[in-house]
Amino acid sequence: MKLEINDLTVEINKNLILDEVSLGVAEKEFHILLGPSGCGKSTLLKTIAGINAAKSGNIILDGELINDIPPHKRGAVIVFQDLRLFPNMTVSENVAYPLKIRGIKKKERRDEAARYLKSVRLEGFDDRRISGLSGGQLQRVALARALAASPKILLMDEPFSSLDENLRDDMRSLVTDIHERTGMTIIMVTHDRHEALSMADRISLMFDGRIVRTGTPSEVISHPDDERVADYFRNSSHSF
Repeated sequence: MKLEINDLTVEINKNLILDEVSLGVAEKEFHILLGPSGCGKSTLLKTIAGINAAKSGNIILDGELINDIPPHKRGAVIVFQDLRLFPNMTVSENVAYPLKIRGIKKKERRDEAARYLKSVRLEGFDDRRISGLSGGQLQRVALARALAASPKILLMDEPFSSLDENLRDDMRSLVTDIHERTGMTIIMVTHDRHEALSMADRISLMFDGRIVRTGTPSEVISHPDDERVADYFRNSSHSF
């Protein structure tokens, strides 16, 4: 689904966090919000999801103004850095939770959960307890639960930051594969340059609550158009 953000301003505790941010994300695009800690990336993601309120500006998803629509009705589903899985539920019950909220019957929920678990390479994990899973497996459960909510747009807030490098590579490959298979519009937050350059269709680089450059990885590297952008990528060894 296409996303359009116009002049979005967000204040938290009277502090300006987002300063007239504008952004367009095309349907089926994998878009990455990149930048140093504290630049406003996660706040922008949470405002799209409806967790933070906008002081001014518009958020338009699939042609509909969603500023005043509650989070659970927006169709924007977020995978948080801390995952927020339910420890008292099995893997299957966690994944099926969005289906339960929609009133889908138990047998169908379990079948659907199994399908989503297969899509994240956790086939056969249905009855496992959350407490017995590794970090990478927990990430996959959280992703499967997000997919089960049938989002119009999937939002991911630094989803791999707690994983070691090998697991990060596995999850990057999995998310890229899911994007290619489903054509889902995805916006992901990261401060990892390699992650952004290797995964994104387009990147938006943020500093101090503003987007200073948006483009494909090759465009951003070749034509930074801003000294801060050039400095940010100066040590990158990637070529496109």
